[in-house]
Amino acid sequence: MRFFTTEGPIRVEDHYFLPPLQRWDLEEVLMLIDRKKYFLLHAPRQTGKTSCLLALKEHLNREGRYQAVYANLEPAQTAREDVARAMRTICGMIEGAARRDLGDERLHDWTESAWAARGHDGVLNGLLETWSQQSERPIVLLLDEVDALVGDTLLSLLRQLRAGYPQRPAGFPQTVILCGVRDLRDYRIHASSEHEPITGGSAFNIKAESLRLGDFNADEVRTLLLEHTRETGQPFTPEALDRVWELTQGQPWLVNALAYRACFKRREGRDRTRPITLELIDRAKEDMIIERVTHLDQLAHKLQEPRVRRVIEPMLAGLSMDEVPEADRDYLVDLGLLRRSGAGAGGLVVANPIYREVLPRALASGPQDTLPTITPNWLAPDGSLDPERLLDAFLAFWRQHGEPLLKSAPYHEIAPHLVLMAFLHRVINGGGTLEREYAIGSGRMDLCLRYGAVTLAMELKVWRDGKPDPLAEGLDQLDRYLGGLGLDQGWLIVFDRRAGQPPIRERTGSAEATSPQGRRIRLVRA
Repeated sequence: MRFFTTEGPIRVEDHYFLPPLQRWDLEEVLMLIDRKKYFLLHAPRQTGKTSCLLALKEHLNREGRYQAVYANLEPAQTAREDVARAMRTICGMIEGAARRDLGDERLHDWTESAWAARGHDGVLNGLLETWSQQSERPIVLLLDEVDALVGDTLLSLLRQLRAGYPQRPAGFPQTVILCGVRDLRDYRIHASSEHEPITGGSAFNIKAESLRLGDFNADEVRTLLLEHTRETGQPFTPEALDRVWELTQGQPWLVNALAYRACFKRREGRDRTRPITLELIDRAKEDMIIERVTHLDQLAHKLQEPRVRRVIEPMLAGLSMDEVPEADRDYLVDLGLLRRSGAGAGGLVVANPIYREVLPRALASGPQDTLPTITPNWLAPDGSLDPERLLDAFLAFWRQHGEPLLKSAPYHEIAPHLVLMAFLHRVINGGGTLEREYAIGSGRMDLCLRYGAVTLAMELKVWRDGKPDPLAEGLDQLDRYLGGLGLDQGWLIVFDRRAGQPPIRERTGSAEATSPQGRRIRLVRA
């Protein structure tokens, strides 16, 4: 029986899949190869790049006009700036690929000859020269995980390829495709002797195109999911199909991971007589986030990078990005964390609802781990959530623990938000969910806590130095948020971050307020 996969390239006999060559413009790729172009394929991790390269290799070799070889350069990453060691590894990977893909055993001897004649800064160039001269057909070389290389190693690779480029196709590969997460413009090479950055483009100005492998569209998500129905007879409800698209926005790993958990991992999904429902998809999503599966854990780890923080922190805080460098913004798009909404280059948004939930949840994990023991006195005798008791519990918690816990939050601008979310995670551990909404320039973060029959909406605002009291704006924004949820009451929490304010325990309190649309609001000053 086939299944949805989240590990490595597609195996057609084992996995549900979409034909890889249909996921990019094959006509354009073949045109670039025919015209002897060198180009890039880039996309976020676990989107199907390797499967596409392997499918292209098989297509070219089956067609017979070229000899195509695929080599993964990631093993050379451990060499770091040791160019000699890295080039040994890179040439070894190409030798092994030629044996595997073409049955060509000659490359090792050519590597040794090139090493003796040219050393580590010319061995790759020499190997590719000899191979191309001895080959019956032009060579197409597919190099994966190129951006795993750093510093002088990456610089040497790019410059050796550039040096041989004029000799193609009789004396050098007809086409080289470099594949990685990032576009070449984002490769940052620091020559160890100069300590100055050299952009990838200056070392590889022979690049003709940068092709980006996109996510699945809504029809492709549906087609992939229905592979399971055709094979097993188990249907997805229409709502479940829509929910997978809504949660993932077509990110290939997320689509496969959600479907695998719903259909193969959760016990109720393994009963093929029962349909896969919206509720089952939502439970699978929550399982993935709570378990911090590898893909999401790697995503959360990126939040520690300064260039990621420079973008994500103002986004979570609802601030503008006027001073954030364009290179940082592009980097997060390349990583797949963000996307540009709308036609063309629209505003930046988090790539999908799952990532939107993972980012603040991961940042709140520090405060959450340092929370003191909290008695769940927000529950009514029947086990339901009592919003008034929850408010009293939060105020008491904030007065006693807010000040020290703010220091445990990794992002200063949203430290209060993270501490509040850490507290609320203790609440929903009993069986609820917490949804988050935030956007660049909105000046707010919205939270929706669902616990049994209770839905509680909160709007978080920050009062900063030099700014007016955000109360009026917050009430108006909360009105719109409550209206979208169909609620007639909610909380507005204003965190006072101005300098010179009394201690948190003295300035924290709550009062009744009314929104412009007449909704009942609990105003919390914290």
